[in-house]
Amino acid sequence: MSIMNILILGHKGMLGTDLMLRLGVAHEVTGKDVGDFDITSPESCRQVISEINPDVVINAAAYTNVDGAEKDRDACFAVNAEGVRNVALACEKANIRIVHFSTDYVFDGTRGTPYLEDDAPSPRGIYAQSKAAGEKYLQEHSNNYLLIRTAWLYGRSGKNFVKTILEKARHTDTLRVVDDQTGSPTYSRDLAGAVQVLLEQHCQGIFHVTNRGSCTWYAFTKKILEYAGLENVAVEPIQTKDLSLPAPRPAYSVLGTRKFSDATGNILRFWQMALRDFIEHTEFRK
Repeated sequence: MSIMNILILGHKGMLGTDLMLRLGVAHEVTGKDVGDFDITSPESCRQVISEINPDVVINAAAYTNVDGAEKDRDACFAVNAEGVRNVALACEKANIRIVHFSTDYVFDGTRGTPYLEDDAPSPRGIYAQSKAAGEKYLQEHSNNYLLIRTAWLYGRSGKNFVKTILEKARHTDTLRVVDDQTGSPTYSRDLAGAVQVLLEQHCQGIFHVTNRGSCTWYAFTKKILEYAGLENVAVEPIQTKDLSLPAPRPAYSVLGTRKFSDATGNILRFWQMALRDFIEHTEFRK
């Protein structure tokens, strides 16, 4: 295996942190984040990529406020769409390999069976539309990319659903959680490991990568509390419409991951195993 020179954009975020830790063991890794460059600026992207001259650019920078995007379309598209175009154009001349991350939200969630890599996106909401636009820009301006769609991501760094549930559980006796959205919770540490495998096996194109299995947010919450020793907290199942959220959510956004396993010979562990590992190795367990 040859050592790669890798530039990670957004290296201080949840996924970026795990990518730095995982890839830094075997490769030369440089991280850049807000303050080091501006992904919304074509010139800034060209400059930072030119300075590092990497073999691979991993774009882990993203606007992730799904509901906030409904009132802040320009900022959302600037990062998730135009930002991807800026990175791709900066890599185009030297044919630098790009790894970019997208989301289950690019699908409308109405089908009821796992979405595959060649299914056409049908995004609802500003955030979803911005991620789908970013995918198009990547494919238009690069012939050397990995586009990885993932879902329901959580990890040790940054805000995420698991941390939110555990924090709320310490201040209330009852949680109300939606039970009509189904997806695949994914541990950012496991996703980082999958990225390493895909890179080192020289895979290209679109791949869906999540932990195995699926559940609703309600069932996910029940397991979070169980593994954290907080089963005294009651969980009330509700419907998405009960929350009156600004952005629409896909009801069923499970991603089929067989392409990843066929291409690499690897499979990610079940989401329950990953969640237990996450909780048992953090400060959350009671």
